[in-house]
Amino acid sequence: MKSKAQTFAIGEVVRRTRSDKSISLSALSNKVGVSKGYLSRVENGTAKPSDAMLQRLAKSLKLDISELEVLSGKLPKRVRDKVYAQPHLAASILREPDSEYGAVPIRTPPNTVKVGHQGTRHELVNADCLAWMRTREPNSIHAVVTDPPYGLKEFAEEEKTKLRSGNGGIWRIPPKLDGYERSPLPRFTVLDEKDKKNLQRFFTEWAALVHRILVPGGHVIIASNPLLSHLLYASMESAGFEKRGEIIRLVQTLRGGDRPKNAHEEFSDVSVMPRSAWEPWGLFRKPCEGRVQDNLRKWKTGGLRRISDLQPFVDVIKSSPTQARERKLAPHPSLKPQDLMRQLVRAALPLGEGVVLDPFMGAGSTIAAAQFLGYQSIGLELDPEYFRVAQKAIPRLSAEHVHEAPAVATKKSGKRATQRAAELFG
Repeated sequence: MKSKAQTFAIGEVVRRTRSDKSISLSALSNKVGVSKGYLSRVENGTAKPSDAMLQRLAKSLKLDISELEVLSGKLPKRVRDKVYAQPHLAASILREPDSEYGAVPIRTPPNTVKVGHQGTRHELVNADCLAWMRTREPNSIHAVVTDPPYGLKEFAEEEKTKLRSGNGGIWRIPPKLDGYERSPLPRFTVLDEKDKKNLQRFFTEWAALVHRILVPGGHVIIASNPLLSHLLYASMESAGFEKRGEIIRLVQTLRGGDRPKNAHEEFSDVSVMPRSAWEPWGLFRKPCEGRVQDNLRKWKTGGLRRISDLQPFVDVIKSSPTQARERKLAPHPSLKPQDLMRQLVRAALPLGEGVVLDPFMGAGSTIAAAQFLGYQSIGLELDPEYFRVAQKAIPRLSAEHVHEAPAVATKKSGKRATQRAAELFG
């Protein structure tokens, strides 16, 4: 029998999710086939939903049924004790290979479109990354290199509609500069505390799922923003990842450096915040099994691939903004340049073996870099329009000749560094 506390917890999840998705009480009651009054009682904890009702609520709100089942007390006590404090991570915990409850059967996520390209080593999937990772076998991905939506909100449907229509919203549409169109930039200073809590809640679940599918010693290289990186990094560490540092991309953008709005002349010597000249990429590792050398032998992971015998991968990378020719091939507001992505993706597989995953593929810059390097990769993208862009852009981006090299030949490094740079950039 459900306790009153459990019933209230179910109702709170339903109410919060319905509110976040801007679904009215009337609309949801019609969708699940109950009266508005009954659904209201479910939300305030005075009504106990049946098993069939839990299924309908999960389907209508796109929740994993595991979360609602945990809150309804339908698990053995030893499992319930483990996950009751974090029901939003139930799906991840129940799929852990050492779970006492046993493995949940692998299912294909709904509304999934897979695209495999003959003659290539990548697979593209049009699906929600959380749903896809819940179905993936544990210990089946060797590295994750990704540029996620930093604040989540900027890629909500409402904000994408504003961006595509040129109306802005959270996106700042900068003016032309020297006759050139400037790329839009999201404004993370507009995020409120609720937005930040949603951000951390999402990445806490995301990190737990990544931890499950990544092999021991596998690295996650993930882009962030100086204003929000602390939230992302805390989520990664709470999932069990080791923070291995940060990779600093030195890049000049139009973010920051502005004078006070509507008071430019009065405070002409004041900038509201510094002009951004860098971008942090968090570097995390799933703990190794034993020594690094043992992990490398068994899982092919545990370290980062060197640039040459005498030159290791470094954590500061000079990178210009994405060039116009690449943006033309892959129109996406957050496209990262190939001169950067080829360095990051190459470093992620220390022996050049394994599968690289990008759960937020966008226009496919990570997958294009992997394709150039001959790495096997998987790209996930939820937005159908960006998915179609990636399908066309990946072969074109991977064929791009990049002029800037990560390593400059010296007397010490000699021909080896030059040759390795040529391998990397063509």
